Amino acid sequence: MSAYKIEAGTAQHIGSRPLQTDRAALYTAARSPGYVMAVLADGLGTAAAAEQVLHTSKQLLDEYRAGEKANVPRLYDLLRTVAQEAHDIIAMNPVATAEPQATMLVLILTPQGQAVWAHVGDSRLYRFTGEQCTGRTNDADYVQHLVDHDKLPLEAAKKHRSTRMLMNVLGNRQKQPFVTLGEQQGLKAGDAFLLASDGLWQYFTDAELAMVISRATPRQASEKLINKAIERAKGKGDNCTMAIIKLVAPPAEAPTYKVQQMDKAV
Repeated sequence: MSAYKIEAGTAQHIGSRPLQTDRAALYTAARSPGYVMAVLADGLGTAAAAEQVLHTSKQLLDEYRAGEKANVPRLYDLLRTVAQEAHDIIAMNPVATAEPQATMLVLILTPQGQAVWAHVGDSRLYRFTGEQCTGRTNDADYVQHLVDHDKLPLEAAKKHRSTRMLMNVLGNRQKQPFVTLGEQQGLKAGDAFLLASDGLWQYFTDAELAMVISRATPRQASEKLINKAIERAKGKGDNCTMAIIKLVAPPAEAPTYKVQQMDKAV
């Protein structure tokens, strides 16, 4: 019997924006039984780029054939290909009013108790064990990349969010996306993951997110987080989108009873 079962869900709220440009989805692999993918993309100005991230992710997952054992390097290659193909298609798509762009978070869970993820942009992936946040994605690797590869001064690299040319997103025609990869081995019941757009995570501490997700189902947790984000945004909230995956202990097996022969009462 599996050491855990998966509870998962997605949720979003438009905030105070006129359009919902975030997208999130959960997928299973057509040719790799037991593989689960969560995807979140935050579109900039339009939903077209975010929708392309989901489409490319699903298409490449369905084409993926896993071996008897999960191969992390192959999964890394899959995630890099998702980012590159989505970027290339988005960059080729002419839009009259704006250049479509999107962040990307893709998480894959394997039947062997592994999690592998890829990250582009300022959407965040959080990892939890119980009520503890055990890690999250950040911009540190990208900032160092700008310093090492582009030879930017550290202070200039730290200001990349405000500089369109340096923004790390899919669809930026001036710059290839920088993909950060990560993994976690030995998944167990009590572990959980949150994929969140900046319209959600900016209103919470790591500890708050861990507490809410550990104490509720994905649906209940998403409702609580959205309501609190709306309250804290005070009418100025961005699109708020998330995907939650929780690993929970499977239900106990029903006891088997031995039928006892009973004398018929006379």
